[in-house]
Amino acid sequence: MTWPNQSNAARRPSDPALQTGAAPDLLALVLAAIAAAAPEAAGLPAPVPAPRIAATVRALRVRPCEPDLALIALADALDLEDVELLALALAKAVETCPELCRTLSFVQAPAGGPRPLLGLLATALAHLQPPAAILLSLANGTAVRCGLLRLEGPDAPLPERGFAIHLPTLAALDGCAGDWDGVRLLTAQSAIALPPEQQEAAARWAQALRSQPGAGLVLRVPDQAEGRALAQLVTAALGRQAAWLEGAPPAGLAPWLLATGAVPVISCRMRPGEERTLPDLAPYSGPVLAVCGTDGAVHMADGMPGQWPVAPPSRAARAALWRNGGVAADAAERAAALFRHGASRIATLAAGARLVSGGADPGWPDIQAALAAQGAPGLEALTVRDPPPAGGVALVAPPALHAGLAHLRDRCRLRDGLTDGLGPAARSRHCLGVRALFHGPSGTGKTLAAHWLAAELGMPLHRVDLAALTSKWIGETEKNLSDLLSAAEHADVVLLFDEADALFGARTEVSDAHDRYANAQTNYLLQRMDCFTGIAVMTSNGRDRFDAAFTRRLDAILEFPLPDPPARRALWQAHLGDTGEGHGLDSAALDRLALVFDLAGGHIRNIVLGAAVTARAKDRAIQWEDVTAAAEVEYGKLGRPMPSGAARG
Repeated sequence: MTWPNQSNAARRPSDPALQTGAAPDLLALVLAAIAAAAPEAAGLPAPVPAPRIAATVRALRVRPCEPDLALIALADALDLEDVELLALALAKAVETCPELCRTLSFVQAPAGGPRPLLGLLATALAHLQPPAAILLSLANGTAVRCGLLRLEGPDAPLPERGFAIHLPTLAALDGCAGDWDGVRLLTAQSAIALPPEQQEAAARWAQALRSQPGAGLVLRVPDQAEGRALAQLVTAALGRQAAWLEGAPPAGLAPWLLATGAVPVISCRMRPGEERTLPDLAPYSGPVLAVCGTDGAVHMADGMPGQWPVAPPSRAARAALWRNGGVAADAAERAAALFRHGASRIATLAAGARLVSGGADPGWPDIQAALAAQGAPGLEALTVRDPPPAGGVALVAPPALHAGLAHLRDRCRLRDGLTDGLGPAARSRHCLGVRALFHGPSGTGKTLAAHWLAAELGMPLHRVDLAALTSKWIGETEKNLSDLLSAAEHADVVLLFDEADALFGARTEVSDAHDRYANAQTNYLLQRMDCFTGIAVMTSNGRDRFDAAFTRRLDAILEFPLPDPPARRALWQAHLGDTGEGHGLDSAALDRLALVFDLAGGHIRNIVLGAAVTARAKDRAIQWEDVTAAAEVEYGKLGRPMPSGAARG
């Protein structure tokens, strides 16, 4: 018969190691005790006198032999009794030794199976304590309470209840990696590269945790992957490994943490107003880390954890991360200047850019392609990705509006480091976000201008889905907005709020509970937008529909007026294109269209598309009568009569 951790020669029943002065291990002792209680069991070691067993256990706890080092270290950390230690040794051996399983099945027949029963151990160790005391000690002892041992058969009497060790703990005691459901050890291979300033901050936090055993630390970071990497830095500085927890900790996690030497890192995804208390993992008494976003509150049962609001990498650090990801130097500098991405997002996009380029020095177009392919995590449910218009953005606007849009574009490009070198008053409350309002009549190009801005910046445009954002349940709209803005900050996109006055309307006098709730919602929206660090564009048909406190928080308010005749001519030209295959209107006809039809660009677009349908159905180019027929339809939609100068012919 072969026993775990020792050779056949060391396990024969006649081996003098169990009968002379040589020191056996814990398993040999408990098997010898079972042999004394069940002499008919073939293959068990020879019985050992009771005083010898008790003395040997005490000696082994002082000077463990090699097979018992991890086992006794864990038992000492948990302050287990001798009978619990022997039960643990037996439970551990059963899981890895088929011969022992068969022997225990024979010894415990017909009541038990291959796993040991409490009654078997109580009988075998009766010389140490009365059987009833052993049963109660095992059933209610530290090993069972902390989950190191689990009892089976809850409806059976104590003597016939089996006991076993959790397999991840078994693997940890044998020096192997073993994960629980929802818990995994983080390895160095799974970590991402982090900038030097974050590495230095992690070392400082590790020193603080080392000086306060049992303290907690909350990492405030928008991306969970980056949070895991930062937690790995902290635990590595402590000389430990990080164990990532999703959800409630499983029973028996604390002994596993002690056996592996791991530090628990708990994933806490919270929304505004939510609270979470970190679980009590006693008898584990080491540091506990939590990774969450900017929202919610995290507590500990016996104190307040430290708070580490992780700042985005500096521009120089971002450029280095892009270069480390294999991106060409000029593209890395451009991406670092424009995007305020974290290390995890940069690593993901750089990998996507390498894939697009085939692995050879990806440049700016490859980064743009990676952005388009990968989307923005967390924004899919609340926004719609608006692809850039085919052929670019043909924006026709007055010179003053063009100047305002160019200034807004530059403000977005220079937002990182804008207050460098300025006075303390400018730096004290500066927010890196850019918030702009485009207002004007329908069809004047507000949405098109948002597309132009995104194209100029090289950033994706995401249009907010107001139906998904708003909720009839009190507080849900605010939480959805917080999720939206946090994801937009992390992904660094241009957010477009079409018809934004539906969200950011003016507060009203309170006459009932509905008014009170509506005003509270507006207050929250104003405060959250005030600290938004991304780029947001809001459109509306009227500026006066917004709360005055909101307009003060805006960085740009641009009015989109109805176009004058020269602007209308440019719009007709931009939509119709050059004379030729598409249309047969000469320059004089374009002048006439600009003078006769007092319409905005959106209406002109509808007319051109309607005329194109008529012309192509007849397999010819657009003619004057096609345009006027389509214009008559458009004026009908507006409830306005056709201008007198628009007669056909």
